[in-house]
This record gives sequence, C-alpha cells and structure tokens, in this order.
Amino acid sequence: MAQLWYHRDTMSSMAMTLRLTPDQDHALTLLASAQGTSKHEAVVRAVVAAAARTLTDAAVQDTARRLLPGRSELEAEIRQARGARQ
Repeated sequence: MAQLWYHRDTMSSMAMTLRLTPDQDHALTLLASAQGTSKHEAVVRAVVAAAARTLTDAAVQDTARRLLPGRSELEAEIRQARGARQ
C-alpha cells in the first residue's frame, strides 16, 4: 500500500494513461485545436459533456456548467424555448 505522504498532492484528482490509435489521437488534436485547449482539457470536457448528456446526476450537471463554455447560457435558452412553446 502506498504511503499517504506520497499521494498528498494528487488525492484530489485521478491520473490515468489514455491509449489512442493514431486516428483517435488526430481527432483529439483537432478537437483541442478547435476548442483552443490542450489535449488534456479537450478530453476532460468531452468526458463531462458525454456524462451530462447521459446522466441526470446533479453533480455532473454542475461540473458541466462550470467546465463547458456556454453550457449555462445554452440551458437557459432551452428552458426559454420550451416555455414559449407551452
């Protein structure tokens, strides 16, 4: 078992290795470039966006609002459009 002092500065986040095919890496490179972010940030945003679309968990939705540019505004527009139809 690892000593607690070893993980003291990494306990709040999870490190992992992501293995991609050359085509997947190219797609990630294009995504990161389009978003103006690093590959790491593009992956984080993609995971959060997919989770927010798939899950109804309140913590996931809060994270999506925080990390995905325009998410809160988009939700407000959707709520407004739904209200106008009723």
